[in-house]
Amino acid sequence: MRILLTGGTVLSLDPAVGDFASGDVLVEDGVIVEVAERIDAPDAEVIDATDRIVLPGFVDTHRHTWQTAFRGMGADWTFADYLATMHGTLRPRYQPEDVYLGNLLGRLEALHSGVTTMLDWFHCAESPEHADAAVAGLRDAPGRSIFCYGAGWGTTDPIDAEIRRVHSGFSGNGLVTMALGLRGADYTTMDTVASDLELAAELGLRTSLHVASVGTQRPIADLREHRLLRATTTFVHANGIADDELRMLADVGSSVSISPDVELKMGFGWPMTGRVLAAGLRPALSIDDCPAVGGDMFSTMRTAYAVQRGLDGGLRSRDLLEYATVDGARACGLETRTGSLTPGKDADVILLRADDLTVFPVFDPAGTVVTAGHPGLVDTVLVAGHVVKHDGVLVDVDLPALRARLLESRDRIATAAGIPLGGTWRPLPESE
Repeated sequence: MRILLTGGTVLSLDPAVGDFASGDVLVEDGVIVEVAERIDAPDAEVIDATDRIVLPGFVDTHRHTWQTAFRGMGADWTFADYLATMHGTLRPRYQPEDVYLGNLLGRLEALHSGVTTMLDWFHCAESPEHADAAVAGLRDAPGRSIFCYGAGWGTTDPIDAEIRRVHSGFSGNGLVTMALGLRGADYTTMDTVASDLELAAELGLRTSLHVASVGTQRPIADLREHRLLRATTTFVHANGIADDELRMLADVGSSVSISPDVELKMGFGWPMTGRVLAAGLRPALSIDDCPAVGGDMFSTMRTAYAVQRGLDGGLRSRDLLEYATVDGARACGLETRTGSLTPGKDADVILLRADDLTVFPVFDPAGTVVTAGHPGLVDTVLVAGHVVKHDGVLVDVDLPALRARLLESRDRIATAAGIPLGGTWRPLPESE
């Protein structure tokens, strides 16, 4: 199966390949085989990329996808509101079917906006059936997904048997793979972190954990003291982490995932983009949770860019494209498979409309994508060479039926939780 993307403005995100004002990308059996100004492939299926910007699909390194049904509910939430509502009030009412629908619709929405690779940080493991439903939701969406299982999140309960059970259902290097969501260092004990890391190493799983510094806390230094820093771990947020601790992460080869919109809105502190770079790390980007923020990488890039430019005048627009593609792929351990339009990598490709009035005329393609891009520009999406969105429409997806099921799920959970639908809702302070 050969596909030729022809006549588009190509941003390869690979310095060895370069960019083309007008170029072609040839895909064979799901893999990029050539990127050039002009490719002769008379036997290939042709996708006309005229008036399109062709670039690698975005990589979201951390999203709590199960929360999709409550999109927009947390627009005004603090982090305390989020914990009280999503985890204290709503999560206990979730049934496996609710998890399945949240993951499926959330993953489809990410694909719709050009996110070809997404790490699903799952911490709604109310039962083994909930975990199985989350995996099924990802598998029923045609994207490249990583099920990062946060089993026993916030506890010291044994998780070995459950992790092994879920892991046994994964095989090879398919589109849906597995990672382990660590429970420390902010939420549990060092012994628990050590045990989880040992299990992850045995099963060959990468790991991810939420971390921040409050007051005099030095979580990264504590992990290093206990010899628990790993190159295969992604640290999410890292707000307030000291500069020398960031250098510890750089020394061991860890990665950092920044969620700028949530971090600013919920009071985590300034996104760590500039400080992470100064420490010798390359940041990756993530959405975090859609009840509070939009689910697209365009707004995420724009926020990270504007904030850091405001703080120190640093960064170029193209830097943000790299964080959202090649650096995200590296943080997920997928740098040899995706993240750039490099011959030999899987064809995870998106085509953005350059003739849309919101961006026309395009002078600087990279600058336009970062400063003015939005999901409405996403015309075509390929994952491993398969067209999953074309002419602005997801392929072979019955959205009306799925929308109806998700609304039914949301309404049932909200009613069970005693939360009225519509308008603004926040939990009452404890004093009230």
